[in-house]
Amino acid sequence: MKTVITYGTFDVLHAGHINLLRRARALGDRLIVALSTDAFNTGKHKSALLSYDNRKSVIESIRYVDMVIPETCWEQKVTDVQLHGVDIFVIGDDWQGHFDFLKDLCEVVYLPRTMGISSTEIRQDMRQNEALARLES
Repeated sequence: MKTVITYGTFDVLHAGHINLLRRARALGDRLIVALSTDAFNTGKHKSALLSYDNRKSVIESIRYVDMVIPETCWEQKVTDVQLHGVDIFVIGDDWQGHFDFLKDLCEVVYLPRTMGISSTEIRQDMRQNEALARLES
């Protein structure tokens, strides 16, 4: 049985996230998602629109996902790979090379991003729409 793991905040869930999870799950028999906690996001100077518990409920409901664990720090990846018997570490190719240090423990796969959609773009569009709404009122 091959175990795959991926990491992320998965806020403002969109088709690109689903594509990543689907492709990651297709690489093995079990997919673990390490979901960034609110405290970890704060430490990264990143904020999520939805709380950890809310995001966890959503991710757990996706059919490609077998288990959700909290991501609390950058350093936990080695421990997670060992603890969960991970065979394949998957992450978006915007992180190309960053996790090559895991190659001694498991296969590392950088999947191409889904073109035309990103959480950053969605947040920017939301801010623009909010600004327009304020101008119009």
